[in-house]
Amino acid sequence: MNVRSNEPFWLIKNALPQSYPSLKESISSEVLLIGAGITGALVAFQLLKSGKKIIMVDRRDICNGSTAASTSMLQYEIDVPLHKLIEKVGLTCAVSSYQNCEKSISDIKKIINEVKSDCGFQQKYSVYFASSKKDVDFLKDEFNARKEHGFSVKWLSKEALEKLGLKAYAAIESKAGAVMDVYRLANDILKYCTENGVKIYDRTNIEGIKHEKEKVIAKTDSGFTITVEDVVHCTGYESVETIKENIVDLKSTFALASESFKKIPDAFKKHIYWNTDSPYLYFRSTDDGRIIMGGGDSDFKNAARRDALLPKKEKALTAKFSKCFPDIPFVADYSWAGTFGETKDGLPYFGNPDPNKREHYILGFGGNGITFSVMGMEAILHAINRTPHPYLEYYKFNR
Repeated sequence: MNVRSNEPFWLIKNALPQSYPSLKESISSEVLLIGAGITGALVAFQLLKSGKKIIMVDRRDICNGSTAASTSMLQYEIDVPLHKLIEKVGLTCAVSSYQNCEKSISDIKKIINEVKSDCGFQQKYSVYFASSKKDVDFLKDEFNARKEHGFSVKWLSKEALEKLGLKAYAAIESKAGAVMDVYRLANDILKYCTENGVKIYDRTNIEGIKHEKEKVIAKTDSGFTITVEDVVHCTGYESVETIKENIVDLKSTFALASESFKKIPDAFKKHIYWNTDSPYLYFRSTDDGRIIMGGGDSDFKNAARRDALLPKKEKALTAKFSKCFPDIPFVADYSWAGTFGETKDGLPYFGNPDPNKREHYILGFGGNGITFSVMGMEAILHAINRTPHPYLEYYKFNR
């Protein structure tokens, strides 16, 4: 699957930080990780810490799938609002999902410091705003639910938003939010992992997986084999190729990066933004003085049709930015498209869809892909060791 269009902003900004060889021989180890984006990088980091011997492969260059197309905005807020998520999955699962997404932001900051990544991590206030008057009551319900369950939130009136430079009817401001360059971070984590013994092979496509007693044998399309005890799929939206269950609805999503501002507008110095529209819009600044925005989601048909929509979407998104921030001149410098996905409850999938096979999945979908992947680090060892963990229950397959 082609999960993104050509030349997302992060690839242009970072070029190719390092390269890896393709697999040219049959090898063995303890764990095979398939997929070397941010999810695979975080899982490799966790398994390395636990003493596992790891082989990682990716069918592309490292981090060149959805990770390269990410807008790298970190929120504890899940695509399904808390008061609606409680109705869908129950109080305990809903509230703990929000709490653990919030914790993930501080957890990822610790990882950034440990691997010494220059990924532009900045903590921000998150502003969830109503673009239309009809959404204000909905937003009030969400505010009350978050406040009731202990989240640090503040109600912003229309007048308060005008002072920020945002044209909207009301908003919830949360303390927990951040931005970074996830492409840079993923590459830095993988560099750390290789320096500590993880073997990484890019442009290595797994053609099939066979189970033999206590071993799992993965075969590449070049005819080489990788023999391990466990396989972990960190393949994101491409997991639809290997999982029979219908777990995610694929969407096409679009993003723009502005020309660099001489001075970042005041509205973006301390805040990130997203709105109550469906599909929602979101906005953030970068450490090199740009503003990135995304949205305009539509049903995914195929990569060619998605990419053909890009000029039209660029024009529409620029107009929507001007409507929200009328005093900020947004001139698009880069635009790109990617594949996005929504689950029925807005939550990830962790664990093993078939208990008879030692194949595990860490799949963070939606706007919380990065924070879900951080949570997946905690779940993966329990999945491999077949020990219970709340995440393996909350986010199990066939739920």
